Amino acid sequence: MEAPRLILASRSPRRAELLARLGLEYAVRVPRVDESLAPGEDPAEAAHRLARAKAEAEREAGALAIGCDTLVVHRGDILGKPLTPEEAVAMVCRLKGDEHTVYTGVALATPERVESAVETTRVWFRSLDDEECEEYVATEEPMDKAGAYGIQGFGAAIVERIEGDYFNVMGLPIQRLLELFRRFGWRYAFGHGLVPF
Repeated sequence: MEAPRLILASRSPRRAELLARLGLEYAVRVPRVDESLAPGEDPAEAAHRLARAKAEAEREAGALAIGCDTLVVHRGDILGKPLTPEEAVAMVCRLKGDEHTVYTGVALATPERVESAVETTRVWFRSLDDEECEEYVATEEPMDKAGAYGIQGFGAAIVERIEGDYFNVMGLPIQRLLELFRRFGWRYAFGHGLVPF
């Protein structure tokens, strides 16, 4: 049986990088989905809903569409992608010396079916001074990332520890994704991509 084509319904280079690291071939499509959150919507539920919507928007026959959505939450507030360097500095300074939570919804969709899950990771930043926050933002790394940092880049120097899935913080919880593949009857085979059970 031939493996399904994979469609990554995301513009995230980190998600693309992780799929490539696994040796999976995929096409990138950017779904048109309203990412607005409903007032008072639970962050985990929002990440789950948006991941499903993105996967459903790009599903087609013979393919598995992968949708993801990542939300960073600090003390009850959702921190999106910063719009300006000043906003990025404010976010990084807000998170310093404290913990926050990263929720990523991940979904797989075919025309007939959708399967989805949510992964949660707690992240602690070390204490930083304002100058360090500004130096980090000056690298421009935070500008396209929820919460204004990338754990896999320069941001590794500000993350003190995590509790949970590292790849979730990058935006694609790999074990959850492999679990969803299994629900569709496919397992990950090292060096061979997806193979049927």
